[in-house]
Amino acid sequence: MKKIKSLMIAVMAVAGLLNLASCSSHNEDLSTPEAIKNNYTTYQETVNQTVKSQKKNKKAILLVAFGSTWQQAYDAFDATVDAYKQKFSGYDVFLSFSSAICINRAAAGENVAPRRFYAPPFWLTAFAQEGVQYEEIVVQSLQVIPGEEYTRVINYIKDFANNSNGDIDDAYLSKVVLKLGVPLLQDEVADVNEVAKQLNELYKDKVASNVVAFMGHGNPDSYDTYKANIRYTQLEQALQNNYSKNYFVGTVDMKENFKTHVLDRMKAAGITSGTVYCHPLMSIDGDHGHNDMAGDDDAWDEEKGAFSVNDEGEVEDTSWKKFFEHSGFTCNNSTMIEKGLLELPTIRQIWMNHTTDAINGKALDYYHSKNPE
Repeated sequence: MKKIKSLMIAVMAVAGLLNLASCSSHNEDLSTPEAIKNNYTTYQETVNQTVKSQKKNKKAILLVAFGSTWQQAYDAFDATVDAYKQKFSGYDVFLSFSSAICINRAAAGENVAPRRFYAPPFWLTAFAQEGVQYEEIVVQSLQVIPGEEYTRVINYIKDFANNSNGDIDDAYLSKVVLKLGVPLLQDEVADVNEVAKQLNELYKDKVASNVVAFMGHGNPDSYDTYKANIRYTQLEQALQNNYSKNYFVGTVDMKENFKTHVLDRMKAAGITSGTVYCHPLMSIDGDHGHNDMAGDDDAWDEEKGAFSVNDEGEVEDTSWKKFFEHSGFTCNNSTMIEKGLLELPTIRQIWMNHTTDAINGKALDYYHSKNPE
C-alpha cells in the first residue's frame, strides 16, 4: 500500500479490524494508528492471496451482502455463490459483507464456528492488484430495497473507481470496466410485480385461507435513502391487488409499518382470527428472522391483558410470533416460514437477472449514483 488515508483507517477500524481483536492477545493495543495500519495490511494481503489463488477468468463478480452470523444464512450465501458460478461461468465469483458488526461477530464465532468475511473495499483492491487486474468487475447488491445499504455499495464502487485510497494503478483504473447489479426491488413496477408473482406461486396454497405476513427490514425515517421504504408498501399492494387480500408486508424498522400496523390493516380488512404465517422478506433468515420474527421475546402484560405501545406505535421486545398469538391468531413455531429470499431459487433468480442486465448494459458511470427514480 502506498498510503492509508485517515478516512479509510476509520472505516476499516470498524469494518474489519475488530474481528482480529477476538483472537489477539488481551495485552495487544489495537487502537493505535500503527496497529490499525498493520491489521488493515494483513487483511488486504489475505484477500489478495485468496483472489490470486482462485483467479480463473478475466472477469469477476463481487456479491455484496449485509451479512449474518447464522449457519442457515451462510448456507444460503454459499448456495448463491455456487449458483452464480454455474450461471456466470466466465466470471470468478466472490462474496463480501458490508456490515462491520456481522464481520466481527462471524470472526468471533457467534452462533456457529468462526468464519472470516471481508468488506468490499478489500476485494475490489485485490481485483486491481498486479497479477490479477480483472478486465471487468460486476458488483452485485444482494440488498432487497435500494436504501441505505445499497448506498454503501454504490460508494464502495465510487471510492474504488476514484482511487480514494491512492493505492491502485491509475492506468488500470482508466480501462477496467465497472458494472453494478441493482437490488431485488429496484424497479417499482417490474421488480415489485415479479417478486409478488413468485412469492404467490410459492405461498398461494397457504394464503387461500390464511394470512401470509412478510417481515422486511426497512430503514428508519432518517436513513430512508431514496425513500426506498415505499417498496414494502408497493409489494403489499401488488400481492393484494393481483393475488390475495390475505398478504401483508411489514417491517422491523419502517415508521408506520411495524407489526402493529400490519395488525391494524388486517383488522381493517375484516381479518380478526385465523392462522398467520410469517416469512422474512430479507435475503437471508438471520438474526431478525430467528428473533424478531420467530423468537420467544414476549412483553405481554398479563394483568392488563395488553401490550405497551411505544411512541412510534410499535410493541418492543416482542416477536411477530408472540404478538399475533396474543392478538387472537394461531401463530406459533409451525407457522414460521424460516427461509431467506436467497433460499428461494425463483426469487434468487431475480437478483441474477439484474446481474445479467448489468453485464449486458453499459459500463457504470461511477460519478453518479445509480439510484431509483
